[in-house]
Amino acid sequence: MKDIRVQNVSKSYGDEVVLNKLSFDIVAGKVTAIVGASGIGKTTILRILMGLEKQDTGSIEADSDMRISACFQEDRLCENLNSVGNIRLVSPSLSIEEVVKHLEDFGLLESKDKKVSELSGGMRRRVALLRAVLNDANVIYMDEPFKGLDDETKQKVIQKTARLVENRTVVIVTHDIGELNSFHCDKIIDLNIK
Repeated sequence: MKDIRVQNVSKSYGDEVVLNKLSFDIVAGKVTAIVGASGIGKTTILRILMGLEKQDTGSIEADSDMRISACFQEDRLCENLNSVGNIRLVSPSLSIEEVVKHLEDFGLLESKDKKVSELSGGMRRRVALLRAVLNDANVIYMDEPFKGLDDETKQKVIQKTARLVENRTVVIVTHDIGELNSFHCDKIIDLNIK
């Protein structure tokens, strides 16, 4: 897979310029972090990269056959399915046993038979994250994937997530630089720097 190239991308909403001629490369098989203050355009550029929004100007060059997976800021889980069902919905080739093992690794063993509507916010977050990283995608986009987790849980989940995404192209959006130190990002794009 080749690198993803963002060239002179701009995006406005009405009179508000969110992105102004933004250019950077996302290196294939590496972890790229996009950081910056709230409201600076981190989620916007991620949505453009995923094809969910269109930039006003500029271009995105990427392989047409890349398989993407995403962990959004909102969990976007199927409320009436349990944790196993939510994960297998997008990764049907995984056996129930494999999914349960990953749930255990993420401290979610007790959630396997519960509808996700019955889970706490932090548990739902971990299910959404697992669903994204267990998918057979070669590019994974993550928007604030560790938000809402207590510090101890966050560190464990970051370490386990980093192992699950090894050798895949990962783009992570966060405002928490501490997360990046644990996640071992290869490249950091700071939107605060104009």
